[in-house]
Amino acid sequence: MKIVILDGYTENPGDLSWSELECIGELEIYDRTGNDNEVIIQRMKDAEIVLTNKTPISNYVIEHSEKLKYIGVLATGYNVIDVEAAHQKGIVVTNVPTYGTDAVAQYTIGLLLEICHHIGHHNAAVKSGKWQQCKDWCFWDYPLIELAGKTAGIIGFGRIGQAVGKRMKALGMKVYAHDAHPNLQGKDIAEYVDLDTIFKCSDVISLHCPLTKETENLIRESTLKKMKQGVILLNTSRGALIDEQALSHAIESGKVYAAAVDVVSTEPILANNPLLQTENCIITPHIAWAAKESRKRLMDIAINNVQSFLNGEPINMV
Repeated sequence: MKIVILDGYTENPGDLSWSELECIGELEIYDRTGNDNEVIIQRMKDAEIVLTNKTPISNYVIEHSEKLKYIGVLATGYNVIDVEAAHQKGIVVTNVPTYGTDAVAQYTIGLLLEICHHIGHHNAAVKSGKWQQCKDWCFWDYPLIELAGKTAGIIGFGRIGQAVGKRMKALGMKVYAHDAHPNLQGKDIAEYVDLDTIFKCSDVISLHCPLTKETENLIRESTLKKMKQGVILLNTSRGALIDEQALSHAIESGKVYAAAVDVVSTEPILANNPLLQTENCIITPHIAWAAKESRKRLMDIAINNVQSFLNGEPINMV
């Protein structure tokens, strides 16, 4: 049995091992494959099992992959796969629904704390000599913000949203949440409210909802106008939830005090993304999920998905 990993580098740049898959069959690993259908087809040739992260597997690729029986997505989102075409050919498609909850929640809080205290900036200022030259025993270049007593609004209150809510609550914040499908467990963490309440009452808004037709550009000029003056905005979910030009304008006007995003509308980020030139906007390269522990969990689940498929009892099917 031939197993092909089309783009294994992001999941495993060398600090993990694919050895369990080597025990299952002939394993062929590519660090990166790209979007060229003919290259993808050539690399998938004779493979019964294919694993992919962001390399797209289209209807055309599926039609030209005669031996293909299984596609495993090394992620939660599976929009890179033509799932309908796969189903029509009897090909099983699986994903990894939960692996980075704690890592993403921790990272989200890290972004918030950086906005509140500018830790990196003050470290650099000390090392450049500013503290040595200071007439007082301390100094700060930015306002410092205490979160206790402030209101957090979380949009999307699934596993990650709830994990973020628990951490914000532990910081002494009042937590509001909005979700298309509220659940009882979430009520122990936050008060469910409508979107307008989130926008109008929150000092901090954190996005953890999926990207759908309804949520695309959820943060835009009209919704930004509803927000408190000086709101803080966080996004560790999907870049296209935000109209980036509208957010840039809102930061520049002071409507939004600061934003921190780990995701943008096109990745890798384009040189003309307006947020690149926006002060008080932290941008990180889609790494909230990427702690080694999180990636190891992802790999373990992905391999278990393959083993379950081979045992005739597939799990995490999409």
